[in-house]
Amino acid sequence: MFVIAHLSDPHLGPIPEARISELLGKRFFGMMNWIGARRRNFGASTLAPLLDDLLAQAPDHICVTGDLVNVSLPAEFDTGATFLASLGAADKVSVVPGNHDAYVRSAMHYHLEHWAPFLAGDDTHPHTPVDVEAFPYVRRRGGVAVVGVSTAVPTAVFLASGEVGRGQRARLAAVLKQLKEEGLFRVVMIHHPPVGERPFHRDLRDAAAVRAVLAEVGAELVLHGHDHRVSLGHVRAAAGATVHDIPVVGVPSASAGPQDERGPGGYCLYRISGGPGSWRCDMERRGYAKGSATVQSLAHEVLIGPFAET
Repeated sequence: MFVIAHLSDPHLGPIPEARISELLGKRFFGMMNWIGARRRNFGASTLAPLLDDLLAQAPDHICVTGDLVNVSLPAEFDTGATFLASLGAADKVSVVPGNHDAYVRSAMHYHLEHWAPFLAGDDTHPHTPVDVEAFPYVRRRGGVAVVGVSTAVPTAVFLASGEVGRGQRARLAAVLKQLKEEGLFRVVMIHHPPVGERPFHRDLRDAAAVRAVLAEVGAELVLHGHDHRVSLGHVRAAAGATVHDIPVVGVPSASAGPQDERGPGGYCLYRISGGPGSWRCDMERRGYAKGSATVQSLAHEVLIGPFAET
């Protein structure tokens, strides 16, 4: 059995001091959002006990699906790197960036530089800088392959959308096909969800095209963040495709307090067993119940296996 823990959107605070010139434009509005809402609802008092509980479960791998920072100030990425290192060694922790991790164009390279050990594929040369062309990256762990997809693109004020892009979609299709031939359980990490409805300013611009790739080539599991909500959807297999419907799982912000309107902080555990043609994946949701200050087991569900429902 291989166990994956999945958390997302910690929005690590506080926002560091910055020059006035760094807070012009989009960052100014992000700072106002932090002061007005997130500072009260997101914090270490929620995140620390959640992480203690997660680490006590001793997962084999940890997947973090983006939005570690708030307004992409340079110092925030040092905080993000420290956070990732606190979860474990880089070969056991994988991350993909979210829209807040590429908040403005001038900050696009920060996550690539500061978090390189945690988003580099197994075949990435240690002295080769990680860049946007490195996505999707692949990490093979036993019978499981973690595939990291980036949707992080700089956007204008009041936009939080993302995009995979034509080149990355083509590479993703090739990667997933190869991993299927290797008989691996394919876990796709992505920040913006490829399923579900949301306002245009928060959507995945090429969601339909991403779904088409997944539907045709297949994957066993898709993990995402962005919505700050518990969710379970599916990518339906294309007609005539030799793949199954794919569970798509979202988690709340790991830092959200017990009274957060979109749902208190939590994470998921996925217990993967079996092999090609007979995979089983059991999901356990852990976190805070509404209004509770105690991290606990909240729900169990079979995502893949004889009792899975789609």
